[in-house]
Amino acid sequence: MTETDSNAYDVVVLGAGPVGENVADRTRAAGLSTAVVESELVGGECSYWACMPSKALLRPVIARADARRLPGLSQAVQGPLDTAAVLARRNGFTGDWHDDGQVRWIESIGADLYRGHGRLAGPRTVEVTAPDGTRHTLTARHAVAVCTGTRAQLPDLPGLADVRPWTSREATSARAAPARLIVVGGGVVATEMATAWQALGSQVTVLVRGKGLLNRMEPFAGELVAEGLKEAGADVRTGTSVESVTRENGTVVVTTGSGERMEADEILFATGRVPRTDDIGLDTVGLEPGTWLPVDDSLRVTGTDWLYAVGDANHRALLTHQGKYQARIAGAAIAARVSGEAATEPWSAHTATADHAAVPQVVFTDPEAAAVGLSLAEAEQAGHRVRAVDTEFSSVAGAGLYAEGYRGRARMVVDLDDGTLRGVTFVGPGVGELIHSATVAVAGQVPVGRLWHAVPSYPTLSEVWLRLLEAYRDN
Repeated sequence: MTETDSNAYDVVVLGAGPVGENVADRTRAAGLSTAVVESELVGGECSYWACMPSKALLRPVIARADARRLPGLSQAVQGPLDTAAVLARRNGFTGDWHDDGQVRWIESIGADLYRGHGRLAGPRTVEVTAPDGTRHTLTARHAVAVCTGTRAQLPDLPGLADVRPWTSREATSARAAPARLIVVGGGVVATEMATAWQALGSQVTVLVRGKGLLNRMEPFAGELVAEGLKEAGADVRTGTSVESVTRENGTVVVTTGSGERMEADEILFATGRVPRTDDIGLDTVGLEPGTWLPVDDSLRVTGTDWLYAVGDANHRALLTHQGKYQARIAGAAIAARVSGEAATEPWSAHTATADHAAVPQVVFTDPEAAAVGLSLAEAEQAGHRVRAVDTEFSSVAGAGLYAEGYRGRARMVVDLDDGTLRGVTFVGPGVGELIHSATVAVAGQVPVGRLWHAVPSYPTLSEVWLRLLEAYRDN
């Protein structure tokens, strides 16, 4: 017979990924009793199938690429990567897909963990079905936070399930490199995993339906990343759609829109994400299952006074660091409302503003692509009067020291009405470490005139800021 119990908390958090963990951390720090519900591994997608394993796979790839551009070192690193060692290091970063350490952290902050599938069962009520069938009814006195994230979206192709395609999960957790890998898609997951597996021993073919890679960034970002993939030996094909996929005697067979037949050992579909909100009981509170949840700037779901959607589930910015930022805001907002404290400033700890205009992102390819804020096209579409200023990294002394033949480009999009930056993009080796300076400039609405007095150290890649300012002044 199924056992059922009932417990009351100030806050109930659905999902124990980085976002849910941060909500719980903030509400517990405010003295609010908190329950966390998780159906898989505590630590979530980022820890086991996304950020951490993917970057662990990519770091040796990028380090070798950088070393190969340095005379005196390049000859020592011409051989292949030790794929087994790279995968073993990756496994270490995921804890071999065990969450003991994360569970101990949940316990250390004084939150209660409930393992199982959690569903809303009306306002402020969550029912949890544990793996052994035990049921727990959790009542939230003040708030329920939906932090369930997203999952990979697969195209509607007949028989695709029988092919057993890779998604981002399989791509980051594979135990060996397939001899031939087809990657469908041109976004972040597609380009990063193509970069990783090409270097780890696969022959990678990238099929992109559109005109190029990374189409949410400045066009030159996708162009330079495509060049890097081709130089590494990958086959990148744009304007190519997939019409059918089958698996014949273990081999994946793809037919493209032009009728071409292609074969591979595995196929990765990196074709978008959908919210994991289809089976969490949204219908019991008047919301549509499977949809993104619209929220205000305190992350409270529109039309409610108790339900919060934090991280990917609200579709504001599908990035771990933005989700964690939102979690800090949501936790502070919940605590403030419980205590009766009101947020009085738009930049207060209770209001998420960074998701609107200052979202940073790094794509860990070779070269890296990093951007914050709006691209030129996005700024123009939003009605801003702007001007784009470009410079090549070849004009920066630090780039020549970083690597022989350093190739890269930078762009800043300047608002001509107030002289602040609407967006910044860097492409080149090592530029991921530059993007926070741009984030501060965009988020802080720093006028271009003040940036002249933020002096970059010589000789570093940061001198690209000086070159951008000079280009803005001289043209």
